Amino acid sequence: MSSGNSMSTRHGRRSFGLCGGLIVILCLNEIALGAMVSAVAYYTEKPSWLPSCRIYEPGFTKCSTNSIQKLLDQMNFGIPEIVESFGSFDPMHVRDIIFKQDNNEVATIRANLTDLVVKGFAQTKVKESRVSKKDFNWQTKIYLPKMRLDGKYRMAGRILLIPLSGSGNIFIEIHDLEILLLTTTELYEKGGFTFDNVTSVRVQLKLSRVHTNLDNLFNGRSPEVERSTNQFFNDNWRDFYEALKPLIVGTVENILYDVMSKVFHLIPANFFVEDIPTPQEFYASKQVAASDNESKSSEK
Repeated sequence: MSSGNSMSTRHGRRSFGLCGGLIVILCLNEIALGAMVSAVAYYTEKPSWLPSCRIYEPGFTKCSTNSIQKLLDQMNFGIPEIVESFGSFDPMHVRDIIFKQDNNEVATIRANLTDLVVKGFAQTKVKESRVSKKDFNWQTKIYLPKMRLDGKYRMAGRILLIPLSGSGNIFIEIHDLEILLLTTTELYEKGGFTFDNVTSVRVQLKLSRVHTNLDNLFNGRSPEVERSTNQFFNDNWRDFYEALKPLIVGTVENILYDVMSKVFHLIPANFFVEDIPTPQEFYASKQVAASDNESKSSEK
């Protein structure tokens, strides 16, 4: 691993700019997404539960918002191909997070989180789903009333000037979570259909409160100090969240990247956007536009 800030997964390497000398490695369920997209099975008929939209007609954003909501609702019911390779949507199983942050005013910490279960995505409400006609990237606003992470931890370091050392169970609850999801895609063709290849995911988070508990802090030497420390973290939850923000943001980004990569290699983009161009049409038009711009620039 390089010395810079990064996050890598078993699905391939992707880099994220993170603050405070953070390195996070998140290994989700062992599925290879995007390595050989041509080998992934896909739908050749549109599912009855999925509404289609037309991007060049009025009302597309409203229609697209409803379509993505229907998709997430169906994932909660269970899409067999997704469950087979990814597991359940809620609860969602995530494991092996290695968290390292050095030389930061809020925290200097090394932690291993294992057997992590994420709950709350079943209650996802899609506030808005926009698709750019220029590059077919997405901007999606979603809301979760509560997202909870449960797992096991092993930790050493400090948070908010409090020295920590211990291992045990941990939970983190995030309330009123608003996610602005920025997704970059590339179009590709398979079996006569147009598909979206998700190339990157970035999220911006807003929330109303974080509640957490770490048991066996200080290796169980002082249960009273353990209780008061957890209470201090919850009383000062904004500072605690800032200490763990890169971990939480990175976890959400990886979860959404893996979910979307699997879904959009399975379901053609044509079933979401009926009038989406073929990759050949789209990229040829972009080349023509680029050539026209170059010609105009040279004439000036």
